Amino acid sequence: MNDSPGWASPGSAPSDGQETGIPRPSSPVDGSGPVGQWSPEQPRPGQWSPPNPPADGPGAPPPPPGWGGMPPGGGWGGPPLAAKPGVIPLRPLGVGEILDGAVSTMRSHWRTVLGVSLTVSVITEVVVLLVQRYLMPEPTSVDPDAVGAEALRQATESMQSQLVSSAPAALLAMIATLFTTSVLTVVVSRSVLGRTVTLSEAFSEARPRLLPLLGLTLLLSLLSAAIMAVGLLPGMLLGGDAGIALAAVGFVAACVIALWLMVRFTLAAPALMLERQPVLTSLRRSAKLVRGSWWRIFGILALTYLLVIVVTLIIAVPFGIVAVTVDSDGLSEFLSNDSPDFGWPFLVITGIGEVIVSTLTYPFTAGVIALLYIDRRIRREALDLELARAAGVPGYDTPRS
Repeated sequence: MNDSPGWASPGSAPSDGQETGIPRPSSPVDGSGPVGQWSPEQPRPGQWSPPNPPADGPGAPPPPPGWGGMPPGGGWGGPPLAAKPGVIPLRPLGVGEILDGAVSTMRSHWRTVLGVSLTVSVITEVVVLLVQRYLMPEPTSVDPDAVGAEALRQATESMQSQLVSSAPAALLAMIATLFTTSVLTVVVSRSVLGRTVTLSEAFSEARPRLLPLLGLTLLLSLLSAAIMAVGLLPGMLLGGDAGIALAAVGFVAACVIALWLMVRFTLAAPALMLERQPVLTSLRRSAKLVRGSWWRIFGILALTYLLVIVVTLIIAVPFGIVAVTVDSDGLSEFLSNDSPDFGWPFLVITGIGEVIVSTLTYPFTAGVIALLYIDRRIRREALDLELARAAGVPGYDTPRS
């Protein structure tokens, strides 16, 4: 398909250095260059005269409307208004336009967006509740009075228990994010062109890319885990106070490296989906698009996830309070009991809150990342011209040679 962003091969993009098809202006003849590029008959100096009488002379016509003022659509010398066939203007985007474009996509395609995110959120939450209720072991108790080696052993066992308990939820969340990202990236690409897309159409287009996207997600997860292992392993092997200090330093260094790589590869999923690239090529495309704009992308992603946290707190905290009140005879028991045994009412109420949060945040984050990808290609590869042509904007209907 060639009517959506990114389907054209990126190898011909200007950022790849292939600009041989761009015409160059010919040089004026100075006596030694080729003949025939400039007309040999040029007007003599001083022969040009104004076509009308001077503006301040008698009988001068009145100035046209807008003369001396600001022309419509911008100031003198300012850029013209960009075409906006869909949720974003077809030009380099600001931070607010990226966030607004993600929200506008959710509003204009709410049936498709909510159909995807709500269905995936409900299925994921139900499976997580069943796994946590029936398959997960009881959490390891920790003695607050333990000291020395015993305290370290209990802390290690507790951490292992928490990792085991959270692993199924993390895996399901990863799969849910993968599925919603694949489908919603297609929705965002259509919304940029001002076109509608049904849930079945979006899924049909995203389905062939699900396995490569799964491979990309697993590869990035293994990469992060390997970086963390390399950072923590020396300190854990050393042991003692020196080992704890070394593990802390290694953990900080591993977090920095992992963060740098995750931002560098954050556009790999849209490249894989919209350009039909293989996994490793998508990683290279992302690294190339992010180059020179790492801090900007990091700031936009940080703001995005900050907004997600705020939305999560606004929704999850009231549901949590209601769940504790209903299932534990009030907040007093929750505050006085070290390990309250919550039952189905607590799990169901908090699960409803989680579903609402996921339904809203999945499409928002997916939309921001997809629009970041489009913005970077507009800035580096003039993708706005291809988008305008695909959207049928007047004046862009001539194919680029």
